[in-house]
Amino acid sequence: MKKEDVILRGLIYNEEVSLAVADTTALVNEAIRVHGLSPLAAAALGRTLTVAAYMCSSLKTEGSALSVSVKGDGAGGAIYVSGDKALHMRGYIENPQAALPPNALGKLDVGGCVGKEGYLSVVRDDGENQPFVGTTPLVSGEIGEDFAAYFAYSEQLPTAIAVGVRISKEGKCLGAGGVFLQPLPGAGEESIQKAEKAIGQFSAVSSLLESMSAEELAEKYFGNVTFYKQKPEYKCNCSRNYIEGILAAMGEKEIRSIIAEQGKISVHCHYCNTDYEFSPEEAEKIIERSRG
Repeated sequence: MKKEDVILRGLIYNEEVSLAVADTTALVNEAIRVHGLSPLAAAALGRTLTVAAYMCSSLKTEGSALSVSVKGDGAGGAIYVSGDKALHMRGYIENPQAALPPNALGKLDVGGCVGKEGYLSVVRDDGENQPFVGTTPLVSGEIGEDFAAYFAYSEQLPTAIAVGVRISKEGKCLGAGGVFLQPLPGAGEESIQKAEKAIGQFSAVSSLLESMSAEELAEKYFGNVTFYKQKPEYKCNCSRNYIEGILAAMGEKEIRSIIAEQGKISVHCHYCNTDYEFSPEEAEKIIERSRG
């Protein structure tokens, strides 16, 4: 039976620690399909998509959204991921064909793909027109460690994170996801220590999710926990109508300038790798509509 992507969220350790278990295998495979990712690029982008999906799962209001930028000096270049409360996720990496020799452990060198010099930035819009922006330096390029540092220093929410992506030799994602443990305000020292110890069991979380569901993983390691479920999916919010609206907002002068220079208007959506083209006649119709 084919597994579906899911994020499970619940409380453990006397309800003093928030637990989330994410299976994002299908999400990563769709990113691979859309962008033609190399195994290394898939591992780096897939980890970022997974953590961003976890963060989106805690957004409170309709219309709220989140964007993540990971800008390091590694072979993959910058990584951009966006999502919303519905867990419609999308993202891309600047160099989708990034490749490096295996690291010292014989695994994909995600740290080398991302880089150690740079920063991680999060913009969270809770729908109140007052976006929160947090930025922290990269720690290692391993994504999980970098986001743990972000949570600790930018949001003052210590969070234990294990995140992974397992890619086959043929370039398919076999397992992807993560485990996230976040002590709630006022959590006792015993619960915090349990969380710190528990996260060490998930260094190979992607391999675990290759052989079991998120529910099975949660039950095996944390017992009978009451969860609520959310389903992330790779879905871009762009469309031809959406792009027309952006062009209309640019104004008549800018539209005519592009047509005069290029003979048409070409727009590329990096998130879903889609190209939109507008002829001079179509541009005139957009101008007419923008006049009201």
